Amino acid sequence: MTAGISNEADLRHWLVDYLVTNIGCPPDEVDPNLSLADLGVGSRDAVVLSGELSELLGKTVSPIDFWEHPTINALAAYLTAPEPDPESDAALRRGVRGSLDEPIAVIGMGCRFPGGISGPDALWEFLCERRSSIGQVPPERWEPFEGGSPEVAAALARTTRWGSFLPNIDAFDADFFEISPSEADKMDPQQRLLLEVAWEALEHAGIPPSALRRSQTGVFAGACLSEYGAISSTDLSRVDGWSNTGGAMSIIANRLSYFLDLRGPSVAVDTACSSSLVAIHLACQSLRTQDSHLAIAAGVNLLLSPAVFRGFDQVGALSPTGHCRAFDAAADGFVRGEGAGVVVLKRLTDAQRDGDRVLAVICGSAINQDGRSNGLMAPNPAAQMAVLRAAYTNAGMQPSEVDFIEAHGTGTLLGDPIEARALGTVLGRGRPEESPLLIGSVKTNLGHTEAAAGIAGFIKAVLAVQRGQIPPNHRFESPNPHIPFVDLRMKVVDTQTEWPSTEHPRRAGVSSFGFGGTNAHVVIEQGQDVPPAPGQGLGPAVSTLVVAGKTTQRVAATANVLADWMAGPGANVALADVAHTLNHHRSRQTKFGTVVARDRDQAVAGLRALAAGQHAPGVVNPEEGSPGPGTVFVYSGRGSQWAGMGRQLLADEPAFAAAVAELEPVFVEQAGFSLHDVLATGKELVGIEQIQLGLIGIQLALTELWRSYGVDPDVVIGHSMGEVAAAVVAGALTPAEGLRVTATRSKLMAPLSGRGGMALLELDAAATEELIADYPQVTLGIYNSPRQTVIAGPTEQIDELITRVRAKDRFASRVNIEVAPHNPAMDALQPQMRSELADLTPRTPMTQIISTTYEDLDTQRAFDAEHWATNMRNPVHFQQAITQAGSGALGAYHTFIEISPHPLLTQAIIDTLHNAQHGTRYTSIGTLHRDTDDTVTFHTNLNKAHTTHPPHT
Repeated sequence: MTAGISNEADLRHWLVDYLVTNIGCPPDEVDPNLSLADLGVGSRDAVVLSGELSELLGKTVSPIDFWEHPTINALAAYLTAPEPDPESDAALRRGVRGSLDEPIAVIGMGCRFPGGISGPDALWEFLCERRSSIGQVPPERWEPFEGGSPEVAAALARTTRWGSFLPNIDAFDADFFEISPSEADKMDPQQRLLLEVAWEALEHAGIPPSALRRSQTGVFAGACLSEYGAISSTDLSRVDGWSNTGGAMSIIANRLSYFLDLRGPSVAVDTACSSSLVAIHLACQSLRTQDSHLAIAAGVNLLLSPAVFRGFDQVGALSPTGHCRAFDAAADGFVRGEGAGVVVLKRLTDAQRDGDRVLAVICGSAINQDGRSNGLMAPNPAAQMAVLRAAYTNAGMQPSEVDFIEAHGTGTLLGDPIEARALGTVLGRGRPEESPLLIGSVKTNLGHTEAAAGIAGFIKAVLAVQRGQIPPNHRFESPNPHIPFVDLRMKVVDTQTEWPSTEHPRRAGVSSFGFGGTNAHVVIEQGQDVPPAPGQGLGPAVSTLVVAGKTTQRVAATANVLADWMAGPGANVALADVAHTLNHHRSRQTKFGTVVARDRDQAVAGLRALAAGQHAPGVVNPEEGSPGPGTVFVYSGRGSQWAGMGRQLLADEPAFAAAVAELEPVFVEQAGFSLHDVLATGKELVGIEQIQLGLIGIQLALTELWRSYGVDPDVVIGHSMGEVAAAVVAGALTPAEGLRVTATRSKLMAPLSGRGGMALLELDAAATEELIADYPQVTLGIYNSPRQTVIAGPTEQIDELITRVRAKDRFASRVNIEVAPHNPAMDALQPQMRSELADLTPRTPMTQIISTTYEDLDTQRAFDAEHWATNMRNPVHFQQAITQAGSGALGAYHTFIEISPHPLLTQAIIDTLHNAQHGTRYTSIGTLHRDTDDTVTFHTNLNKAHTTHPPHT
């Protein structure tokens, strides 16, 4: 590693600069998580870059490294990583074999089903309301098959149109998933749907998808239809390089692994209707054998062609009435359906270690095959009983310990009685007649979603064991007479049923059978509630909600969805928990907005404003671009004080309270009154001595508050008496010395109260000098900005000049101040100032400070008695100091934070920087604001200071 490149961050910055300079990437568009190829690095560029890196790092870098580590972040991490220890590497390869019966935690779920179901909460509400999503096929679905031969038209006319269909399956946000429009066009919509729902499931688990890069995460995706590939390849002229991957079944799992950069197993599972439950079984095995450390199990099903409808019609499997009446006397076949479900799984011990929310626990599972039954598609009762026994053996429990079975339950004349007999024989036996095994089937609500059917039932069962209720079968009227329910000790759930915990946790089984004979059963139980850690219930006084997206429009859409959720299904979730999840368990995106709120009503109102792009208290809208690096703390002088300032911070912010407490002894010694008492009681500061001392006290405490959230100044600037606070923060003075300087200045100026005035004018320096040329007792006291100055002098003359400026239709106003510094009236005070501070021994500043006391900004000053005597008399060269900080020889700084109870200088800073450097982005923000909630205002400004990534709060 060279002296210039000392760590991963340094190399990352070097790579960004290289791409901007040599490849021509716009600085704002260099995403360190995009592949180098997407950033324009071709093969020849890679050869050149590898040579540059080899020379820079003093070791061989091969162009091949760019393919193994294809992003800026990945390449920087790889090239700066220490050489691996051979012994630890060998240990890693040996691994630690997990227990083959270890429980598996369900930590996240996502789903998309017809009926407006987009997520587990929506599914639960849909089931509890006994709704059905079954309807007629959307007209546009089968349009490509119309207009054929008379024989085709006749066959289509005789094909059932009942089904459960998702709307808008062609809609896909390709840009979000970094897929080109041309590739997305050739992708099976099942691949698109799985990407979307998997992302939602990971967010539901509280796992930022970006955190899984290069992890041993497995993907097991059930799918059984490849209709899109067949349909899209009928016209050979439209087949291109994307067609093969777009239509391949294997890519359904591989696409997700590729997008998230997952390194565990990636398997597409096709066992027809049992695909997704088999995927869950395989995922559990992978976790137990340590092939995976996290597993994503899924199922997806879309019905794009009438062909399979017609095939099932021909064998009488589909319901002519358009209902799945599982276990009902009126059962007449099943209805096909669409949807997708995804669950996120982790070994239970790992989930408990990581503090994950455990929705349910998978205790065991089993799969088997019917073998040579009474026909390829005919169920085998013996095989079904065998898979049930195997699953409960694997789970280490008696079948009688299970309360509820989410059955395969398709509503067919043959299938339902066979499944019921197998369930009753294995699980019903030995139960008392008054406590039968409860059974149900989600297919009565959603139809038979085939490859997604097992996971649909699994999610329903998880929700049931988690929430202690069992939703009823839809439209169940009378039991199937071919099923002896009483003898089998079983009962169909026909009403919303309370499910209390007994001597054991709530337990359920889920069955799914493929029409080719592959059977699966999974056993789950209620997850244990994790007791809160000591002190965990004490949430922050305010919460920051971070709403992220790749574009401003996506941020707005997410804010609106979040507001709806917080006002509805999430109304009982603690605001602090919502904020924590958003800020720590969501992937960072290029755009984000923030909402600071003290309660839920404020949060929802703020989210609505963010969604509408409106300004509102606590809301920071997404930034279009970000300022460059470097932070300047600016300390204003008089006038920012107000009664009640800091009171809320004292109660809410430990760092602020600690800073006030630490300052208190020296403050009382120098000021003669308590800063803590003034802030705690909201007392108004009266008189120059109280005001000046109170302001420096709160400014020093506010500085520590900013620092407690990781915001430190690179440069400090003080405006007039604010330079005292700046000198303390820079390390030139101790807090006690700073208070002494302020107390001395205030004491000397106090006798002059009411003898002079100051006025703020909307005039530049030249116009002001011309204005006051005939007023020798009036001086230009402050150079605020290119269009703003402050004059000082006798009160009568100041009022006369204000009238003259207003006559020119320019702004002019008296400054509310007891004593006017920066004018000849201070001359008589300077000798006393020098005398009383003669023993002051300032130190060399540790942080760069740009003094506003002298016109010459480049000379390093000693902050001694002479300096402070000059500071009270000389004009304030604030405009010049800000210009120097923004674009001076010592460097350019881009974020300016005014440290004061109320902003006085933010607009002057903006005017100065805009005038000095066109095309460069700067940020100028305050800290508090008069007569507002201190804590909300501070956190809003804290969020404004973070333009490239939100603060971790």
